Amino acid sequence: MRLAIAAFLVTASGSVAAQSVPAIPFDSVKDPLQLPNDIYFGEVTGVAVNSKGMVYVLSRGNTSGPAYAAAATQLLEFGADGKFIREIGKNLYAWSYGHTVRIDPKDNIWVTDKGSDMVVKFNPAGRVEMVFGRKQEASDRETGPLERHKPPLPPDIGRFRQVTDVTWDPAGNTYISDGYINSRVAKVDKDGNWLKSFGEPGNKPGQFNTPHSIAADAKGNIYVADRGNRRIQVFDGEGNVQREIKIDVPFDKSARTAIGPVPDVAKLEASGSQLTQAPGAPWAICITPGANQVMYASDAYPGRVYKLSLDGKVLGVLGESGKQLKQFGWIHEIACPSENVLYVAELLNWRVQKLMLHPR
Repeated sequence: MRLAIAAFLVTASGSVAAQSVPAIPFDSVKDPLQLPNDIYFGEVTGVAVNSKGMVYVLSRGNTSGPAYAAAATQLLEFGADGKFIREIGKNLYAWSYGHTVRIDPKDNIWVTDKGSDMVVKFNPAGRVEMVFGRKQEASDRETGPLERHKPPLPPDIGRFRQVTDVTWDPAGNTYISDGYINSRVAKVDKDGNWLKSFGEPGNKPGQFNTPHSIAADAKGNIYVADRGNRRIQVFDGEGNVQREIKIDVPFDKSARTAIGPVPDVAKLEASGSQLTQAPGAPWAICITPGANQVMYASDAYPGRVYKLSLDGKVLGVLGESGKQLKQFGWIHEIACPSENVLYVAELLNWRVQKLMLHPR
């Protein structure tokens, strides 16, 4: 049976248009990745797939010590058949609190680490080729947690504060979402030279409240998951706002949360709080390759994945919160090597699911 539910598209002009959204049938592949007996996933914060189908998983695993200040980043590589190959960057200086992993068009592997405020580029062989940002010095007495000042401190050129994600345009420029504190996007060229940054904290067009995920289309438009503002903002390569996308798809109000209470969206909006847990607040976004690109986005509650056209029309929806296959516990990153094959990294369920979509 094809389930159609009402939804709304918010256009760049601010007008609202009703649309019909089908539920997309899908399967979850059981045990898509095979770990060795002595390696375990922790919170899986990232997943990416290269041009050969090899899978890269960023996990907050292999950690020991106190809950506070323990290093929690591990980068694992799997073959296209799901078999474990190796760990990349073991004991790397940048490892602190992993956030996302991405693969660029040349199959280089990029990791953002929220704890060290660093972005690391590995070549396909797994060697470090370029680093961005700088970790706090262990020798300094003032080294410690980053404070969120109000009003916020101005960001520094070349430095990050709790960086979140990375993407590239067709010219090879890199865009870094930065992040929980700075609330901006940084742009560097293919040689690593700092070009500019755009954005600042706030809820107006071009401002951010935790730019949590970032992606680019084939034309070089930059899509930023402005999670705390419950929207996706689209920019050109110079940081000019093109449009805003909001995901507003009705759902069963008795839907379970993955953890914690059901969010009271009206109260959150009235208090000016972050809308991180609100329905449709984008945690992760991914744009498919090829000529006919689509975007996938996830939210924490009610815990669904949304398929969208690049102009913001919701084309379909799948999944719910939970712990079983085909259910999700806070999808933190999505890899979409094709329109109907997705890999999703889950924080709460400590796993990667491989989803096979069967749209009618």
